[in-house]
Amino acid sequence: MKTQWNLFLAFFRAGMLGYGGGPASIPLVHKEVVERYKWMTNEEFGDLLAIANTLPGPIATKLAGYVGYRVAGIVGLLNGVLTSVLPTVFLLNFLLMALASFREFDWVKGMTAAVIPVVGMMMLTLTWQFFDKARKGMGWVQSITLTIILFLFLYVLNIHPGIVIAGLIVLALVIQDKKRKKGVSD
Repeated sequence: MKTQWNLFLAFFRAGMLGYGGGPASIPLVHKEVVERYKWMTNEEFGDLLAIANTLPGPIATKLAGYVGYRVAGIVGLLNGVLTSVLPTVFLLNFLLMALASFREFDWVKGMTAAVIPVVGMMMLTLTWQFFDKARKGMGWVQSITLTIILFLFLYVLNIHPGIVIAGLIVLALVIQDKKRKKGVSD
């Protein structure tokens, strides 16, 4: 029962504080899942995030569903998904009704504009953590080279992230297979 309560709290906090949508909640989910409850390591969370981004649907519910299932089975999956969705639905309806009547006020415009840098900084922090992990695994040169190549694919050529991730998975499998075959033939 305590595990279900912890799942509820983790995804409720992430859902209520993840202002800016699913991507904005990723650092909050990371904090709960990796740092607070230690249900996953940084590496496992990074792998989950990569795979979840290739699948259709909102990222927050995919993360909640997988983590919930991993921690507490089907009931945990339902707990995580419902906890990540329902508060947002209620909060969205409440805020839209409230903001609709106050949207012309400067303080509402200022509040909305002020949140953007906060969400950006949270995403930048998470990005740096993933880059630092890559740097430790591959080294500076390979990490920077891969970052530049990915930037070109994603932003210059506008290739869908799922296609890029699938391509990287295939490339990793081919490289691993060549290494295995080379080790066998030596």
